[in-house]
Amino acid sequence: MSMELKKKILNIIGENSRLSAEEVAAMLGETTEAVAEAISEMEKDGIIGGYHTMINWDRFEGEDRVTAQIGVKIAPVRGEGFDRIAARISKFEEVNSVYLMSGSSYDLILLIEGESMKDIAHFVYDKIAPMDSVVSTATYFVMKKYKDHNVIFESEKDIDERMQVVL
Repeated sequence: MSMELKKKILNIIGENSRLSAEEVAAMLGETTEAVAEAISEMEKDGIIGGYHTMINWDRFEGEDRVTAQIGVKIAPVRGEGFDRIAARISKFEEVNSVYLMSGSSYDLILLIEGESMKDIAHFVYDKIAPMDSVVSTATYFVMKKYKDHNVIFESEKDIDERMQVVL
């Protein structure tokens, strides 16, 4: 299976994972079987790790969600670096993403969601801060999402409905 074909498939399904192998094949001028085989192989190899839906919770009535970025400063463990603590943090269901950073005063950045700022604060206080080798944390709450995973949340209609003032 060619790496070029796989890359083209990844680019297409990265934009819209709901497309069928048949639709992707038609877009690429390939056979459905070749595309299905490539996708299956990339799933097996862990290149495709899952299929996710981008949800704009701000537009869903009755559901409040809070997103936060947590900076975590770590004292690395000899021979393990940051891997052990990152793996441990990754197991918490509240944690959506864990990134090892460079050029920052924090070693790890966590992306988490909770039902309230208080829930996130308790998560950090009860689960992250007491961990061995965690030196400090900093919590940054997301006030509004304009774009996430290449999806723009504010539409042209939202912008056009603002009151225009002419002086």
